[in-house]
Amino acid sequence: MARYEDTFADIARAYGLGNDEHAAANPDVDPWLPGEGTPILLPTQYVLPDGPREGVVLNVAAKRLFYYPKVAAGEPVTVWTYPAGIGRVGWSTPLGQTRIISKATDPSWHVPVSVRREHEANGDPLPAVVPPGPDNPLGRHALRLGLPSYLIHGTNKPGGVGMRVSHGCVRLYPENIEQLYGLVGAGEKVVIVNQPYLLTRRHGDFYLAAHKPLEDDTLS
Repeated sequence: MARYEDTFADIARAYGLGNDEHAAANPDVDPWLPGEGTPILLPTQYVLPDGPREGVVLNVAAKRLFYYPKVAAGEPVTVWTYPAGIGRVGWSTPLGQTRIISKATDPSWHVPVSVRREHEANGDPLPAVVPPGPDNPLGRHALRLGLPSYLIHGTNKPGGVGMRVSHGCVRLYPENIEQLYGLVGAGEKVVIVNQPYLLTRRHGDFYLAAHKPLEDDTLS
């Protein structure tokens, strides 16, 4: 049940959910102020992406990242999962396989020329480099990928986690990127997929996860 002062963003973050997946599970609830005593559905069961369960796997359709730590033979697979902000229309997060090539705490943001041009056109110019601090959109931790200019990082605007908000990078809640940062190392495999429809079987029952395809999908 929601409390009077709760917003969707408060509830989502408290339960490790992203904005869009939380809103989709509660279509008839006011996202700004659900209201005292309003029942809230928490979509906290997930169908894992299809493919090898190793390293970091991001399913952009679900706006959710999964991390599979290495385990010894015969041990059960452990999965960490976090909601993720991804690239907005026109700035899609690229699909494919890459690796984490470096890690940084309190990173400076070297603003890509394309992003600076966009901000200048909107009357909101940016410097070439944004230093660490509360105005840095990378937050406190960043994982640089082998894809040029793309990162998995924190954010100074956590309300956008779980939405299409970035210029292609992957945004996590500050507490989630801090945890992931401590779990992964340079060289860790990263796979980015787009799987809106996922089916699995557990204890004889079938489970289907259906996510709304992204606006710029070319899926048929």
